[in-house]
Formats: sequence, structure tokens, C-alpha cells
Amino acid sequence: MEKFKTQRSEALFTSLKECLLDGVGSSFHKAADEAYPIAFSHGKGARLYDVDGNEYIDYINGLGPMILGYSPDSLNAAVKEQIDKGTHFSAPGENLLALCRRLVEIIPCAEMVSFQNSGTEANLFAFRLARAYTRRPKIVKFEGQYHGWADEEKISIDADSVKELGDAEHPAKILHTAGQPAASAENIIVKRWNDIETIERLLKEQGDEIAAIIMEPFMCDSGPILPAKDYLKNIRALTEKYGCLLIFDEVITGFHMALGGAQEYYGVTPDLATFGKAVSGGYPLAVIAGKKEIMTCGVHASGTFNANALSVTAALTVITELSKPGVYEHFEKLGSLFCRLLRELGEKYNLPLYCDHLGAICVLEFGVQSSPADFRDCLNRVDFAFYGKVVQLAKAYGVRLTPRRGRLYLSTAHTEQDILDTIEVFDTVFRELSTH
Repeated sequence: MEKFKTQRSEALFTSLKECLLDGVGSSFHKAADEAYPIAFSHGKGARLYDVDGNEYIDYINGLGPMILGYSPDSLNAAVKEQIDKGTHFSAPGENLLALCRRLVEIIPCAEMVSFQNSGTEANLFAFRLARAYTRRPKIVKFEGQYHGWADEEKISIDADSVKELGDAEHPAKILHTAGQPAASAENIIVKRWNDIETIERLLKEQGDEIAAIIMEPFMCDSGPILPAKDYLKNIRALTEKYGCLLIFDEVITGFHMALGGAQEYYGVTPDLATFGKAVSGGYPLAVIAGKKEIMTCGVHASGTFNANALSVTAALTVITELSKPGVYEHFEKLGSLFCRLLRELGEKYNLPLYCDHLGAICVLEFGVQSSPADFRDCLNRVDFAFYGKVVQLAKAYGVRLTPRRGRLYLSTAHTEQDILDTIEVFDTVFRELSTH
């Protein structure tokens, strides 16, 4: 097995840096420990092809949207037909009605929906809805959870150490970018996730100021970290008791864990939920779903490209495909195979690792053999450095994994053979790393 040569990707990045900020369209397109990102020419199914002609089995899935794989025939056909009709009218259409009705049908919390173009925008809209409905100013969020790049969202999304997070009972509010004013954190309260006692104390003390608690129901952006037993159910009960809203950020979990998202998977229904990524299969669309009385409390959706005809058609097609019999059984079969074989490799090379899957989301962490309790536990115990070495070496042998975060996506296009080919690469990677 030979390592790939990627000189054209390197040369392209060098040229891009001369005219494009950071040489990439998004900071997510290049890992901090990468000298340069791989540049791709095209993709099909579960495979991507770079500008040097190398072929990769991909588990990043465009950071989550490509749940049908790359260039799926059904989505291509629907989008091409819509392109011939027009991509954007600044007006509703029949497909919009069909999409809204389908979303209300499949998402447990959805009595009504609204649209934006990204997860960042959807969560900002949810913040505004919660404040308007409750007439309270504060939003509770959790350490390590990412809800978007806007000033009020990008707070305590990451840390280099537990020390940086501050006191466990009263965590620090960490700002993450130049130009982010300290005042953006004024109405944000940061807490540890999976600690129900801390939330109960907070609501007893400040409940009349808190509009909502927002969380990833399965913490995917950092970690990943599973919710503790009954944690979601207990949070739901506390928010109802103290009159604040529960918002599930399902931008990642939505459609990957179940057709109705993590709320269907766990059987806990929030007041509001946000969706993005997988909902439209690679076209820009985000959804805010919730109870009708909250959605109609006086906040209105604005934006030039909201619910544009092209993205709406794409979303309707994706949901139609995901609604077909056997889709989530397919994810279960492949995820179980992937995790079982990886655990066996871990035993073979005496590498402690945690590997599990929830629907189409697979978790891979080194240094632990169970899900971390919270973000602090994750920082203390998960071997991020080793994971980084695995990511870089796997990429050199043709398997593309999410940098730093052990969150890997399956798509409907992945096959059992893709999994077996991937395990062969992991075998090579583990053997090579174990001899150094």
C-alpha cells in the first residue's frame, strides 16, 4: 500500500493563499495541523477524487450534508429539472408546501417551520424566538458545543485544556476570534453538559431570566459525547418546570440518527429544533421547527435566499430518499460492522479506543473505551494527538476522516466493501503507528 502523492493540491493551495483569505473558503476546510488541504476535482457515491488523480473513501461527507453521497442520481435529476425552471423567485412554490408538510409530519417538535440558509442563522433565529416568546434575555449553552460562527454563538466552543474552561460550577466564557466583542457573551450562560444538578441549581437561582437552554442532544461537534442516562428527559422536565424553552441543535444529528432526528431517536421532544447539513444534500438550507405558539410569537424570517426553489427541491428529494424502506437499517448494518472491526483492530494492536455509532454518525476516540462524561473529561482523557496522526496517515492511504473530532459520517452510498477497504487502511495505519 503506497502513500498518495498530492503535489497539485499543494501547488493549488499556495496559489489560493495569494488571493483567498487563509487559502480556503471556510476555516473548516483545512485542519490546523495540515500543511495544505487536499483539493478535489469530483466525487461520486462514497468516493472523492483529488486533483492529483487519487481516490478516497470519504467519511467527512462535506461536513455532514452529503447523506446521499456525492453526486447522487436522484438529487441531480431533481435539481437539474429545477434549474431549467429557475433557481430563485423570491416567492413560494408548490414544492415549498410539500416540504413544509413533510417536515411537520416527520419531526416530533414541528407544528410549524421556518427557513434560513445555514445552521448559524437558524440558531440565531431560535435565540430570537425564545427571547420573544418568554420575554427573558438569557440563553444557556454548554462547554464544547458549537452552534454557529456568529458573535453570540461562538462562545466556549473549544479549549486547549480544562484549566482554560475555568471553574466547573461557573465556567469561563471563552471568546474565539478577533473582533468578537466581550459584550456578545453578556446574555449567554455557559455550563457543563451532562450535569443535571448544575442546571437545576441554575434554574432555581436565575430561572426567571432564562429564555432557553440550547444543546446538541448528542454532543457531536466536540468529543463526541453521548448524553448520560435520562439526561435529556430530565432537562426537558426542568425547562417545563421553570418556563424556559428547550432548543435542540440538530444541525448535525438531524436526519443522521433517524428521519425525525435525535428527538425521535431518544424520544425527547424539545420546544424548538434547528436543522441543516443533511436536510438538503449539499445545497444551502436550514430549518427551524417548533410549536406553533412559539413560532408565531412575532419573529419573522428574513433573507434573500431563504427557501429558494433550488434548495427546497433538493431538500424534498433528500427526505423522499431517506423515507424509503431500509435506509436506516442500512446505516445500522454498516455502522455496526465498522465499529466491530475497528474495535477488533484496537485489540490486535493494543490500542485503547472507543468506537460506536448512532444511525449514520460513527464515533472514534483513542485513549478511552467508553464515551467521555463531558467536555472536561474529554479534554483530560481523549488522545487527540494520536487521533490526529491517524487522520493524516489514513488520508495518505486514501481514507478521509474528520480532523480532530472523532465524528465520522456514513451515507446511503457507502457499501460493505467500502467498510472492508477502510478497515484494511486502518490496519496499515495502526501497524505503522505502533512501530514508531
